[in-house]
Amino acid sequence: MIEVRHIIKSYTIDGQTLKAVDGVSFSIKKGEVLSIIGHSGSGKTTLLSLIGGLTRPDSGEVVIDGTNIWAMGDNSLSEFRNRKISFIYQFASLIPTLTALENIMLPTAFGHYGADTEQYARELLGLMGLENKTNSYPSHLSGGQQRRIAIARAFINRPEIVLADEPTGDLDEDTEEEVIRLFTSMNQDQQVTFIIVTHNRDIAAKTQRQLTMSNGVVSELVK
Repeated sequence: MIEVRHIIKSYTIDGQTLKAVDGVSFSIKKGEVLSIIGHSGSGKTTLLSLIGGLTRPDSGEVVIDGTNIWAMGDNSLSEFRNRKISFIYQFASLIPTLTALENIMLPTAFGHYGADTEQYARELLGLMGLENKTNSYPSHLSGGQQRRIAIARAFINRPEIVLADEPTGDLDEDTEEEVIRLFTSMNQDQQVTFIIVTHNRDIAAKTQRQLTMSNGVVSELVK
């Protein structure tokens, strides 16, 4: 269970205060798939980083499985994130000196994982249709292939929660469908909870619940 309680986050730009997230509250059950729709600048990405413990709110709480993450110390929060949460960003952000396989395995360097980690990374490569790119470096991969590597990387630590920011933004329609099928499989088989930020209403329509965000405020859409 994730509970977002009256979260506010403001920024000061050129002497003016902008509320990127303005008193947002909602909850999401374990194993649910939620999308947040909104135009660029509506506050979606900021909200995702607040939920994921990357950006500290001015006020309010984010409670995950009964724990207010913003009451934790920095080290405890980092360990909590690494154990429970994975992120998929708008950009792949792969390490150029690591192979595709090594990039997928990178999050495991910060925790304790089983001996089957490499095998699982290879399985994820296969799910992304990139089993022949195991030893390829990012400079030898297309933009879409890099994005698929980044998506595979998000699942290597077997997260309970995935926070995805425009996860299919630069993918073609066929690959987009493959990614959504992967999300659905992870949700159904492993009860992974998803919060997906998108401007694509076709993607949002495939999720169980939809929120819309405008000027830092969230409201629920009823299907």
